[in-house]
Amino acid sequence: MRWAEVVWACLRSGLYIAPLNWHLTAAELTPLMEDAAPRAVVTSAGLYATMREAVQAARLPVAPLWLVAEADEVWGGSSPAGVLDHDLAVAGTPRDPGLMETLGGRLLFSSGTTGRPKPFRVDPIDVHPAEARMRLGSLLAKLGFTSGDVTYLATGPSYHAGPFAFLQAVHQLGGTAVMMSRFDAEGALAAIARHRVTHSQWVPTMFIRMLRLPEEIRRPHDLSSHRVAVHAGAPCPVEVKRAMLDWWGPIIHEYYGASEGFGSTAIGPDEWLEHPGSVGRAVDGELFIADVEGRELPSGEVGVVWFRRSGAAGTAGDLGHVDPDGYLHLTGRASQVIISGGVNIHPREIEDLLALHPAVTDVAVVGVPHDEFGEQVKAIVEPTEDAHPGPDLERELVRYCRARLAHHKCPRSVDFVDQLPRSEAGKLLVAELRARYWPAAQSAGTR
Repeated sequence: MRWAEVVWACLRSGLYIAPLNWHLTAAELTPLMEDAAPRAVVTSAGLYATMREAVQAARLPVAPLWLVAEADEVWGGSSPAGVLDHDLAVAGTPRDPGLMETLGGRLLFSSGTTGRPKPFRVDPIDVHPAEARMRLGSLLAKLGFTSGDVTYLATGPSYHAGPFAFLQAVHQLGGTAVMMSRFDAEGALAAIARHRVTHSQWVPTMFIRMLRLPEEIRRPHDLSSHRVAVHAGAPCPVEVKRAMLDWWGPIIHEYYGASEGFGSTAIGPDEWLEHPGSVGRAVDGELFIADVEGRELPSGEVGVVWFRRSGAAGTAGDLGHVDPDGYLHLTGRASQVIISGGVNIHPREIEDLLALHPAVTDVAVVGVPHDEFGEQVKAIVEPTEDAHPGPDLERELVRYCRARLAHHKCPRSVDFVDQLPRSEAGKLLVAELRARYWPAAQSAGTR
């Protein structure tokens, strides 16, 4: 409730809204505070100390106004200096202060999977909010968000660009948003049934965890209201998506795009069955593939994915190719290619395969140092609860890969972890993972 109020207060009064990941430490928040330089901070009493420490470390030129939810309840009228109780401050504000409404802007941060999150701004424009066209309008229409008859389940964190944009769009359409405080596989199914959810948004790891639920847990939940399920954020293994289509039917849509808004693609369920593994055709911006020098490549050749719009071009650094029908297929990220003995190996192909093994809950594949080949392929696996991590399972997973892939692509070793480092948007935190194996290179800022 407060989240939506704060967002729309900014977007209807010409202010910037800058949502931050509430899981971050003060040290991690400090550079974001430096970039944002907020004039006001809205937070909860439980997060106040962390936010205050980050603000003080950022040495802002102007001390911000503090609006803290439940401040009066927690501190009993003795709030820290400069802190206002959010609810009391809002209640004491005239309902119609006579301000002219003008469209606000957004300051968002990239997921930061390979280092410090990068800020990007969408500036306020001097128009009434009702006169501005809906953000991502063509993409939303392609994905089935076309009317106010929407009850939307937000499974991911609203401080990320994708969920943030979808929540904003649902409210603009006049729909209802159902938000989860944290993802739970059975809880998500229960929420669809309880709230008669029509539209939803997911990342592939959520699909995998729901598919792993026993049939007796899945079956009782009434999903008949559910007509559009959208996923993005990370690559989805082909067999996982086929299994979801078999379960939910032809309601699963996918989109791809950078948080910075360079462009986007989308694909519906019927299209995907004709082009399995694709993330779709361009719906926003002109899509093209280029080599490392920026030269455009023909259909079928792998290179860096770019979008061009209004004479400017941008890329998120992903690799892929476009098939003869114009559908984009991603193969990985340029920064994550493993070069072993001079051969380029793309981790995604191996990850997609291992994700299907019944003993694997989650998996990442990275290159680790090797004296002779430069890098060697390693799989880092989060095993299922009933699996037995150790040498026997390691050998089983390597054999599993070798029976299905060329041997040079297969892991030479497997490490087992309790949990892989992923953002709440489902993206692997590559820098954190690689630092375990390349500590010297990480500290030097190199590969």
